Amino acid sequence: MMDLPGNPAYLLEKDLSNLKIINSYLGAYRGVLRCLERLVSEKGVSRFSLLDVGTGSGDIPVAIVRWAKRKGISVRIVGLEPNWVTARVAQRETRDFPEISIVGGDGLHPPFSRCSFDFVMASQLLHHFSEEEIVALLRIWSKLARRAILVSDLIRHPLAYYGIRLLTSLFTRNVMTRTDAPLSVRRAFTLAEWRALFHRAGIGEFQFFPLFPFRIFAFFPLQEFRGAQEGPTMTGDG
Repeated sequence: MMDLPGNPAYLLEKDLSNLKIINSYLGAYRGVLRCLERLVSEKGVSRFSLLDVGTGSGDIPVAIVRWAKRKGISVRIVGLEPNWVTARVAQRETRDFPEISIVGGDGLHPPFSRCSFDFVMASQLLHHFSEEEIVALLRIWSKLARRAILVSDLIRHPLAYYGIRLLTSLFTRNVMTRTDAPLSVRRAFTLAEWRALFHRAGIGEFQFFPLFPFRIFAFFPLQEFRGAQEGPTMTGDG
């Protein structure tokens, strides 16, 4: 339902609030923060820029900013969001975080020039697309990122499907959440299918591991530095 145009704003806003709760309790932040923690430790990273494609309510950028502040790291994050209602929610939810900017646009046609960000991230996003679109998206993002692409998503499994159906039926009456959460699991891929898709993208080596419960995290390291821009560069009218 979330992907369909014309949804009532109140329904979508409540769904975004529910997704924020689900992300918090079911580990949507864990893989991203673990990867960033490792990079900070191994590479001595003291500052970075990040594009969050399909940012939703902006809850993951907020989690990253809070983590970075604890570590004394300077971050600049752009949340890219195609839905104007969702983008408005994200702007509201991130207004107290000057490190975060919300921009309208989609992952297939991002309004930025080559090598505009250190990292490009997609969390719980790719399962909304076809296999061909996923391959195309990863190739597009590999041109935007200087350091790496970070992907967090769902694993298709019967236990995940029936588990999220039960969970959403117990904690919310929002029809969008109760419909889309199980549907997202059905539209996701198995571990083997995710691995095959990432290979098909052909953008280089990647690190790939499952996370509890029924999630995957993938890290595509690119060249250590592929440009000298200090910030994202917009293209066109975006």
